[in-house]
Amino acid sequence: MEYMKRMVNKLAGQVAIVTGGNSGIGEATAHLFAYESAKVVLLARREKEGHKVEESIRNKGGVALFIPCDVSEREQVDEAVKKIMSEFGRIDVLFNNAGGGDTKNFPDEDDEGWNNVLAVNLTGTFYMCRAVWPHMIDQDGGRIVNMSSVAAQRGFSKKMYDLVGFGPSASYYAARAGVDAFTRYIASAGGQYNIRVNGVRPGQILTPLTNDGHGKHSLKPMFDMIQILNGPGHPDDVAKAVLFLVTDDSRFITGQIINIDGGMPGKL
Repeated sequence: MEYMKRMVNKLAGQVAIVTGGNSGIGEATAHLFAYESAKVVLLARREKEGHKVEESIRNKGGVALFIPCDVSEREQVDEAVKKIMSEFGRIDVLFNNAGGGDTKNFPDEDDEGWNNVLAVNLTGTFYMCRAVWPHMIDQDGGRIVNMSSVAAQRGFSKKMYDLVGFGPSASYYAARAGVDAFTRYIASAGGQYNIRVNGVRPGQILTPLTNDGHGKHSLKPMFDMIQILNGPGHPDDVAKAVLFLVTDDSRFITGQIINIDGGMPGKL
């Protein structure tokens, strides 16, 4: 089904980058941006999935470009941004969505696992922001949304851990907390240039990555202990919040990180 033609398109004439745009929250956000008439650039490592999303957006009447890119590699990031500027001449929106965790918990997580998670989640966010920053300054503004997680705010009890038999890695907790701090920092740096920077912290969002193979979130029992609303949430729930943060609907909001978690009464 093609994107509907409407009188108001919130991202008309704008160029939006979505990292990790090949599945889950990134894919949902890319489609929503295209629906709002943005020219969408997808950056991801898995090329087959990336081209599939690119084709899907184009088949619905949208504009999309997939560029293979590992955001943890500075040279690849800089080259991707150079291609985007050559193709479209501007960058209005950046959604730093790429990320992931490790399979081992502290203290068993090794150096390689720790470094890889920080490289993608935190350093990759830094590389992307740094690469688009001068272009946003030159065009008198832009909007950036960084992906975080409720893991940046809370730990877990032994009972919660025992319910699922595992928990997010120490590197993931550290990386997402770092993204939160970095988001607040560059929001302060960007104000004078009309660059707004915010973040989102998803909780129990059902994606291909978090699906336990039976249609449920892999951490569902743990989330159900502390979640106010019945879950799970879905990628569109996050995508709609991201859209709000990159449009003029949120013109007076910066440096904020919004939880999309069904409501959690404590931060333990």
